Amino acid sequence: MSSTEDLEYPRILIQYQNGFLMSKVLFSACELGVFDLLRESGEILSSKAIAERLETSYHGMERLLDACVGLKLLRVEVKEEGAFYGNTEISNLYLAKTSPKTQHHNLMYYSKTIYLCWHYLTDAVREGKNQYERAFGISSKDVFEALYRSEEEMIKFMYGLNEIWSICGRDVIAAFDLSSFTVIYDLGGGAGALAQECVSMYPSCTVTIFDLPKVIQTAKKYFVSSEEHRITFYEGDFFKDPVPAADLYILARILHDWADEKCVQLLTKVQKACRPGGGVLLIETLLNEDKSGPLESQLYSINMLVQTEGKERTPAEYSKLLTAAGFKEIGFKKTGKLYDAILGRK
Repeated sequence: MSSTEDLEYPRILIQYQNGFLMSKVLFSACELGVFDLLRESGEILSSKAIAERLETSYHGMERLLDACVGLKLLRVEVKEEGAFYGNTEISNLYLAKTSPKTQHHNLMYYSKTIYLCWHYLTDAVREGKNQYERAFGISSKDVFEALYRSEEEMIKFMYGLNEIWSICGRDVIAAFDLSSFTVIYDLGGGAGALAQECVSMYPSCTVTIFDLPKVIQTAKKYFVSSEEHRITFYEGDFFKDPVPAADLYILARILHDWADEKCVQLLTKVQKACRPGGGVLLIETLLNEDKSGPLESQLYSINMLVQTEGKERTPAEYSKLLTAAGFKEIGFKKTGKLYDAILGRK
């Protein structure tokens, strides 16, 4: 019988320690415009041609392209003249900026913001608080002042959220029949992607995006057409300012930013403003009841530690928050995508 010293170093540990390297290959290829160039060219290109057009070193680009092939982000054809590279279907659809389902801005947000906070994960675990002060030299007391520390950072964040909803927004809005709710407020609705899904799926409804003044101004300027009259705006801080009456309130990726006490505070405020027969739709990634997975939700929960004051939760934990705020008839729908839906009724 062999001793533990005879065990080979598990390949899965090699994959984990190389995970950072894989991510950086993806981020760098996106930032340099590799996937955009190959989508626009419509043909396979040599590493030399790609390096010249993107103004990079030849040997550096060649290694990056080969690593992208290894990650199945690019395909390669070897001819007499050398290796020629092209996008895979996944890269064309999700990594090129001109694709309607692009995740480019979301990936750049990971690269430029989230990764810098994760560098201090050990400190976050020791201290139990987010790491904006270490990562960016700014106060971590006001989460969204840190998130929106510049107009450029705010726009990047809003584009990233819109990209997430481009691949799973319809699923969460369609999880429950919302046709009976005609007046809807989207709290923290940002760039308006979920509002657009609502008015598209339920033409008789109107949606008001309730967000901070600077977010609203940015949404009007860059994201929501002035010709879309079923979407309106309400400037304010939903923790400090009154919440207007409505049939349904959408809180998408809101509660995971906050500790339980603050969640109950906000939900109670929403419950009191809610019209009789109305409800609240929570959109969050759900942990299994025993917190054994899914892995994405476990990782997102750590991300909440390094970036916010909150965490990801189980269905039972969300049910407890909603019940404490006075909501009843609480239902859960798994979408099979990144985010799930929870509906509580008044």
